[in-house]
Amino acid sequence: MTATFVLVPGAGGQAWYWHRLVPELERRGATAVPVELPAGDDSAGLDRYTRTVVEALDGARDGPLAVVGQSMGALTAPLVCRATRVDLLVLLNAMVPRPGESGGEWWTATGQARAREEAAREHGWPYDPEDLGDTFTHDVPPEVLATGPPEFAQSGTPFAEPWPLDRWPDVPTRVLAGRDDRFFPLAFQRRIAAERLGLPVDEVPGGHLVALSRPAELADRLVAHLDGRGPGWPTTAAPPSSPAQEVP
Repeated sequence: MTATFVLVPGAGGQAWYWHRLVPELERRGATAVPVELPAGDDSAGLDRYTRTVVEALDGARDGPLAVVGQSMGALTAPLVCRATRVDLLVLLNAMVPRPGESGGEWWTATGQARAREEAAREHGWPYDPEDLGDTFTHDVPPEVLATGPPEFAQSGTPFAEPWPLDRWPDVPTRVLAGRDDRFFPLAFQRRIAAERLGLPVDEVPGGHLVALSRPAELADRLVAHLDGRGPGWPTTAAPPSSPAQEVP
């Protein structure tokens, strides 16, 4: 049976983000389903995003299914587990949500801005809180950027909604973080994964847009985790009784 990876993009919702990863997964014998989300539509919230992901599957799988949520896509990816059978949930450079917390509240609740500034100071990275260009693309090859996606658009609607699950889905979960991520620094991601999920982070090469900068290495790691050959981890996230899993 062929493994399927359904790929949920971050802010902007563009399936283009995955265009270098898709052929790498296919070369490894997997089916890849990159999802285009209705990110520019102010009427579309997390429920619509979730239905879009489920509809993108449309019978495409005949074996194990992994859902991969990149950055903001981690608000949607766990919700897919409520709508269909999922064998592995992967959070990639992710906004790990907490029940009842909106995506807009996430930034202050996690201290992301301070973590980004402190990491820039520690590593000597350029830092401008208003300019995310280099923060996102510093390790993406220029020829990849030159092919560029359509114009970026992201509605604030899904950021305004409280995250709707009352606990983390009972699905094996892995947290992957780019060691050179300047937007969600590695130490920050380790802290959030531990606090909210009781899980460690699997470090992968690359920055925030790792599917564009290091697609082959990312494909190797995703396939290894779905095959059970990744680093030794707990089988699921923190148990439902954990404060990290319950609505505050």
